Amino acid sequence: MWGKLFGAMFGFMFAKIPGLILGVIVGHMFDRGYAADFNRAGGFGRLFGEQDELKSQAIFFHALFAVMGHVAKASGRVTEQEIRMATSLMDQMQLFGEKRREAQQAFKEGKGSDFPLKQILREFRTSCFGRHDVMQIFLEILIQAAFADGELHPKEVQVLETAAGELGFSVTQLRHLLNMYEAELRFRQHQGQQRQRTQAYSAQQQLSDAYKILGCQSNSSDAEIKKAYRKLMAQHHPDKLASKGLPPEALEMAKIKTQDIQAAYERVRQTRN
Repeated sequence: MWGKLFGAMFGFMFAKIPGLILGVIVGHMFDRGYAADFNRAGGFGRLFGEQDELKSQAIFFHALFAVMGHVAKASGRVTEQEIRMATSLMDQMQLFGEKRREAQQAFKEGKGSDFPLKQILREFRTSCFGRHDVMQIFLEILIQAAFADGELHPKEVQVLETAAGELGFSVTQLRHLLNMYEAELRFRQHQGQQRQRTQAYSAQQQLSDAYKILGCQSNSSDAEIKKAYRKLMAQHHPDKLASKGLPPEALEMAKIKTQDIQAAYERVRQTRN
């Protein structure tokens, strides 16, 4: 745009109408080449985005661990398993020193009876510009936290429903994510144990969970399964999420998710070849 504008202005100054036309043409060529170089260099984000990015990441972690604390407290008391889950998550994200203390403080704040759940979630949604993939990772981590003690309390479900609604997810979408995570949890625990399969978790049940992880049915076509797999991999691909603003510390969760999706897809493919 600026190339065309300045080209037209200087062209008109030196050659009136013919110069204006020539200036617009030259300016347009300049804009196309310059814009590509500028975007590759990071656009205006490289000039002004660093502090905004740091602020966005700080909001992400504060919201995540505060809402995790609220989910944990929803059932009446915070269990040892839920505390271990939060601690393990901090370890996976490599939150140490000041970052870890801030995460622990946020978790404590979330347990308060006056915790402003909706306000915190709205601030988070605004900070990530409503990016669906980033908000889904956020919600999936909350779901993982809710399952930390091995069961899902009705009041925890209520908090998750509120969180999902504030982030733009329907109750149906939340139920779908809950079912997928339950299947993923079972699948992950028994992955690689085919020779030691017990009646408690048969090969058929593993296959059923693999379909659930992919969001498919056993009667889905190969094309439908492949499409679902590619969509899930794209949604959770660490590089893509990083470009959308997911903090580097949270990318490990996305990597684990992609490994589960890949393993489920391979399991389904084995039965179709």
